[in-house]
Order: sequence, then structure tokens, then C-alpha cells
Amino acid sequence: MFLSTQCPVALNHTAAFSRCQGALGLAGHGGPSGCKLLNMEWATKQYAPAEIDDAGRVLIRRHSLDELDHALAVINNWRAAHSFPLNTFQCTLRRKARQADSTALVAQRLKRLSSIYDKLKQMKRLTLSEMQDIGGCRAIVGSVSQVRKLVDLYKKGDIKHKLDDEDDYIQAPKSSGYRSVHLIYRYFSDKKETYNGQKIEMQLRSRHQHAWATAVETVGSFTRQALKTSRGEQEWLRFFALMGTDIANRERTAPVPNTPTNRRALKKELRHHVSLLDVERKLHAFGEAVHATETAPNDAHYFLVRLDAETKQVEITGYSFGDRERAASEYLQAERDIRNNSNTDAVLVSVESLDALRRAYPNYFLDTTLFLQAVREAIA
Repeated sequence: MFLSTQCPVALNHTAAFSRCQGALGLAGHGGPSGCKLLNMEWATKQYAPAEIDDAGRVLIRRHSLDELDHALAVINNWRAAHSFPLNTFQCTLRRKARQADSTALVAQRLKRLSSIYDKLKQMKRLTLSEMQDIGGCRAIVGSVSQVRKLVDLYKKGDIKHKLDDEDDYIQAPKSSGYRSVHLIYRYFSDKKETYNGQKIEMQLRSRHQHAWATAVETVGSFTRQALKTSRGEQEWLRFFALMGTDIANRERTAPVPNTPTNRRALKKELRHHVSLLDVERKLHAFGEAVHATETAPNDAHYFLVRLDAETKQVEITGYSFGDRERAASEYLQAERDIRNNSNTDAVLVSVESLDALRRAYPNYFLDTTLFLQAVREAIA
């Protein structure tokens, strides 16, 4: 979630958005257990894969307003059609994650339009109908051993959905320093066949891995760099790669490629970058004087978080399960506003509480406390 390369399509095209408001079906956690499927209509796919792929191509190239109007309608329907399978997966993930770690944190989201644009732009051969993380949920547990236990619970369990792919970025970290396990499933049900074949991605990570990832997004927001996708100043990119290895060493897992394997050399280079970038002062300053306003009913299922990195204003709006259409409408409006202000960002998520929201998305609250502590320990 970075602010520097927002989707440059005409998101302020009123006709397109008015047609799509309410097309976005949202998955909720459904109550304290997180797994209550309410009796309601869920969005279903209205377009063929070829039409979905065409809409993705329109999004990333030059287009007329009529083309964009239709493309946005198709994309939002395709995104909405992931709500039911996403809710199904997060229910199971919540239960299994707490078998691995009773304090596990689980959250879910539908992919933002700007993120869809960025991914299609970067991965030229990827088609929108085969994008694996339109619907995504995340589990954050205390340790790598608990991540492994959670993976085993899935692989040895009786889940009917088909494991389509697995990316183990803990065993083989990305060169950026990113580490997590991604399990990509295709939904399958003999009772609800409408969604069969749709992909849902689950990200399983430790708390320190989560702290690293959200620090990358926070710094990217303030420096207006796409650090999350390895684009930006080399000094920052190198710093996060080095910190990825430092955290990997603590967790006794594989180091990040092309970083020092000697701990003394790692610490020396880390100290250099921490000093060069003034990391400690900047990370501390990012989180200072953040003003958050919250409007959320007691039965809130969804939370729309808007961040203005320049003014350090965080606005949180909660919605009940029955208010999902208003949530969808205001989320789309927030995405439209992002096009007009590069300092802002927005996300609509489902978590169990406001406290869980802060822990699942600390980058939206400019909170790098845990990561800053890890930096200080790394250079001590």
C-alpha cells in the first residue's frame, strides 16, 4: 500500500463509479466467532474470463471514457464475486490459526483498484481472471514455528478446496527481504458451485515478519516510493533487505539473498544505513502526533481506513453487516479521491475489533513501534 504510484486511470469519472457503487460485495466476519454466514445475497461473476481479462487490459492502457466505464463495471463485479469464497476461507483460517497460536490475528480484504492496476502493469503476462489475490486473508502468529504448524494444519486437514500454488518466502526470502508463506487455493464446493475455481490467497507470517512488511509500507507512504514493489531509493531498499536478514537470523531461517552471512558484517552495514537514512528519528517521527477519528457502531463488521500521510490524519469508519452497500459506495469514493491526492490511501477490511484493526494494519496508523525496536536491537 504505497502512495507514489496510484492508479492513473480516470477514477473521478462519475458515471463509471455511479454504476459500480453497490456492485462491490463485501465479506464480513459475521460476529464474534468470525464464521457466521448470514442469509443474504452474495455477488456472483457476471462476465466471462475473456471479458474480465479485456477489462484488465483497458485499465492499464490508453482508453476512452466509455471503455473505462465498462471496464470498471467488470472489474468491480469480478472483485465483488470473491466475497463469498473469501468469507469462507477466513472462517477456516481463523479457527486453524488459533489452533497454532491462541493470540493469532486474522484479517481479510478485497484488493484495491490501484493495487490491481500496479500488479497488471508490472506482470505483463498476468491476466486479471487469473490474479491470485483479488480476495486475500492474512494470519499473523507469534513465531515461525507457529507459521509452520498452521501450514501443516492446512496440508494435513480435510479441506475440500484445491491447493493451487504455494510460495514459501520464509524458506526462500525475496531479495527485498519480504518473508511469509502464501497458500493459494481454488474454491470448491459441491453445495455452492457458483464460485468453484476462484482463487483466494492466504498470507501466513510471524509478528516480526508483519512488522517488517508494514514498516516498508509506512516508509513508502511518507517518502512516496514504491518500496513494497522494490522500486525507490537504493539506500532504503538495501536497509530493508538487511533488516530482513537480521530478523531471519533471530528466527533461525534463511537469510535474504545478497546480504552478509557474517553477523558482524551485517551489523556494520546496518549501522551505516541506519545512520545514513536517519532511520530511528524518521520512524519515531512518523508515528508522532497521529490523529485518528473513529466512527464505528458496536456491531461493526467492516472498517474503512483513510490515511492522509501529509497531515497524519487517520479516519476510521465502521459499518454493520447490513450496511454493506454504503460501505462499498464510500470505499469506491475513497479510491476515487486517492486519484486526486497522492498523499492519501484507503483500505476496507474486515477484522474483529478496532484493536485488531490497529494490529493488522499498523501502517495505516503510522505505527512502526515493533520494527523500530528490532532496528535498535540489530545495531546495539
